Amino acid sequence: MGHWFHQNIVEPGKLPLLLALSAFVLTFAITRFITRMIRAGKGPFRNITPGGVHVHHVVPGVVLSVTGGFGAVAAEQHSVSAGVFAVVFGTGAGLVLDEFALILHLDDVYWTEQGRQSVEVVVLTASLVVLVLAGFSPLGVNQLSDTDKQNRFGVVLTYFVNFGFVLVCLFKGKARMAVIGTLVPFLALLGALRLARPVSPWAKRFYRHRPRARSRAVLRAYHHDVRWVGPRRRMQDLIGGAPDRTTLPGPGPET
Repeated sequence: MGHWFHQNIVEPGKLPLLLALSAFVLTFAITRFITRMIRAGKGPFRNITPGGVHVHHVVPGVVLSVTGGFGAVAAEQHSVSAGVFAVVFGTGAGLVLDEFALILHLDDVYWTEQGRQSVEVVVLTASLVVLVLAGFSPLGVNQLSDTDKQNRFGVVLTYFVNFGFVLVCLFKGKARMAVIGTLVPFLALLGALRLARPVSPWAKRFYRHRPRARSRAVLRAYHHDVRWVGPRRRMQDLIGGAPDRTTLPGPGPET
């Protein structure tokens, strides 16, 4: 295990990325725990309101992200300072993306339906970073046997083929399946073969003169959304906490 870790994480220079990811996930988890305690009125935690102004945790998050980002760029890749700045950056990124919905809507929507977007962005970010960490580096790693090199190039070739399926998934409007498909190739292939979402670029381009395919896509999308909206909401509630049920999303912009 130690040899694998050094060869695939330390030697290719991925240790700072691993530290940043760990700090990112841990910060998000701790922040959600604290905000849940504040919401429930339990424990010693309270909102920070100097002068009556509620200071959201996105503020220190921005400071930490900027400090850690510039520090990591200036630090040597394999130095201790690179790891320290990576942790600082990951901590700041966790605080910022935990309030992504607030930045997007320019409103305190943390415990509303719109606030679920923060959880989705955090999960998406963590998934993409895990993908980068899981990727093998056929170049830049020393003392590889011929078998190791062949295996690594085979993995890279598989990634390239699967990346084509992921792009098709995105073009078909299946963003979540594309993200998961980067880690599970079978899902990317399945998403690429199935019907596109009715409002996706693929449907607009290829279903324009195919009314049967367009109607099937609408029907399948409807059944899919009805089937998975419940489990998806329960998973979001488990990760980020349930929103205030009395707070309903406001009306959309007038057209």
